[in-house]
Amino acid sequence: MRSIKPFSLNLITFALLGTCGSAMAANFGIQNANTANIKTERYECKRCVEPQGYTGSVGVSAGMLDADDNHANNQFGTGNDGAVVGVNSDLAYQQSGYKAKVQAHQLGMDNGFVTMEAGKSGHYKFDVDFQTITTNQGSNAATNLWQNNGMLTPSEQTRTLDLALQRQRSGIGFEYDFSEVLGLGLSSYARYDREDKTGHRSASLTSPRPTNFAEAVDETTDKFSAGVVLDGANWVSELSYNGSRYDNNMGDLSLPYAYDVYSATPDNQAHQVSLSGQYRLASTVLSGRVVTGRMIQDQDLIQMSGNPIQNWDGQVDTLSSNLAASTRVSSRLRLGASYDYNKRDNRSSVFDFAQYEFNSMSGAFKQNTPMDIERQTFKTNASYRIASGYRLQAGYDYKQVERSYGEREETRDNEFWSKLNIRAIDKLTLDFGVSYGERGGSDYQANELTSDETESLMRKYNLADRKRSELNASANYAPAEWLTFDLRTYYANDDYNATELGLTQAKDYGYDINANAQLSTSLSVYAFAGQQWIDSNQSGDQASMWQTEINDEFINLGLGATYSGLMDGRLILGTDYLFANSSSNTGVNGFNTDSANVYGYGSYYSYNHSVSLYGQYLLSPQMAVKLAYQYERYFDTDSAAVTPDSIPGLITLGDLNHNYNAHQLMLTFSYKLK
Repeated sequence: MRSIKPFSLNLITFALLGTCGSAMAANFGIQNANTANIKTERYECKRCVEPQGYTGSVGVSAGMLDADDNHANNQFGTGNDGAVVGVNSDLAYQQSGYKAKVQAHQLGMDNGFVTMEAGKSGHYKFDVDFQTITTNQGSNAATNLWQNNGMLTPSEQTRTLDLALQRQRSGIGFEYDFSEVLGLGLSSYARYDREDKTGHRSASLTSPRPTNFAEAVDETTDKFSAGVVLDGANWVSELSYNGSRYDNNMGDLSLPYAYDVYSATPDNQAHQVSLSGQYRLASTVLSGRVVTGRMIQDQDLIQMSGNPIQNWDGQVDTLSSNLAASTRVSSRLRLGASYDYNKRDNRSSVFDFAQYEFNSMSGAFKQNTPMDIERQTFKTNASYRIASGYRLQAGYDYKQVERSYGEREETRDNEFWSKLNIRAIDKLTLDFGVSYGERGGSDYQANELTSDETESLMRKYNLADRKRSELNASANYAPAEWLTFDLRTYYANDDYNATELGLTQAKDYGYDINANAQLSTSLSVYAFAGQQWIDSNQSGDQASMWQTEINDEFINLGLGATYSGLMDGRLILGTDYLFANSSSNTGVNGFNTDSANVYGYGSYYSYNHSVSLYGQYLLSPQMAVKLAYQYERYFDTDSAAVTPDSIPGLITLGDLNHNYNAHQLMLTFSYKLK
């Protein structure tokens, strides 16, 4: 059967604000102030006047790229080896309330975009956009299977191609405000987006031996959203619709000796209707939202012996709601609470399937079981100002999830958290946070649908009992106007105390440091550093007991400077350096009656050096030319990537590890209108 593709649906999220006034004994409104003798021209804000006509800049970039591997395009975003040309702009127009804006970046290159907006303030707005995105997984992928009209044709000669995906995104939107026409706060919006994805990606099948091949991609996703917003003096509401449709233009794949050996991702669609609102009453704010949706997948299935289904009329109905309240009890204390409810009702068809025992039919029948999920979340919090510059926050979060026909039918999460914010120390701000949570629930493997299929002691980490402790702290220090420091550190520990087989413990900790200095009016520098460690332990049973320890480490370093004091300020020089390193190592300890054995899985390791140098020269107050050079050194090694002949009986796409140097030289000319 086909696998269900995750539905693509962008949900509109918004923050709703209301206002209200209070009765006063006397009217001290500013409209009643006596301004007859004030010479207002002395206090006129020159910068507050919005410029009329055209403003902004336009430019064109041209350059050369020299790279040993197309993976470098992920960093440079310009294209393959050779010359590249792109258009840049940041233009705006304003006249008598009418506004228009055009922004573009590297338009014409493999990764570029353009957006255009036009409208009249407080009345309507129209916008269109276009974007190209190219991602490269690897160059020179080796394959002896070629895809042609749904047929994977073996070839004695190994050929190479690039594993790359090209996306073209376009959209159009419109907003209209009826407030002035109808005399009430009513506005509307509508938007349509489309994405076309083409290229090749890695895929695998077994027929009869494991085979990796380059799958051709040609798919389209359409999204549509529309809504109306109605607001009053202290309330606001919105009714909206969101929909998406995914179409796969590639069909199932066959081999010359076996048909339909690889199932294509099925078409699907999703729809949602949402009603939300907010009301403000004195110092209390109430908000709510109700969303109902439906996801549909109805397409012919690959036919096989014993399968009575011609097509899968899959349907999942969703319902979610939210209620939230926040109130200011006093000048020091504020309380808040929220309740969320989500239900996923799988209404797909149910069929009878004949059951087999080894190679003979047992005569029994069993039905497929649509799985439903129901979630309820309750949160409460309090914020108390201890003294000027000191604020303490605390809260309690509870989540209950019920799953039908799952390994664990019910899980319950309880979490307590607290935060302390300090703003009373001169030039220093401090934030501290701590939380503790536990997850429990019903008996694991509680129903017969799963208990016979999985090792009875095995626990999935997202369903298993867990105790989680977390600490975090951050600080911002500005000892002088020209110097600032930022520091953040965190530590989290997950203890799966009831797991015998599976993930038993995981730790996640690290830090980030940033420094910025304006050494003079012309020279500014910055630097940052960050590290993260993720350590996890896993227990298993395969003939004998074994334990696995996985250590992941990430490092990010960077520094840069900008100097603008040359040639009477006409010449600006800058440089940036970035370094990133990541590694993952897995060690396995095996135990038996004779001795202890230690094994090691293959590791993953990668690093990246990136250096950029640029100089910008102002030819005139309106014209500038910029010359930029960028260098990247990239290396990675993954033991899972092997050559085609490394493992007998396994067909691979070759060694897709990367080890290259890349250079880019770019010249940009820009013209400023005002």
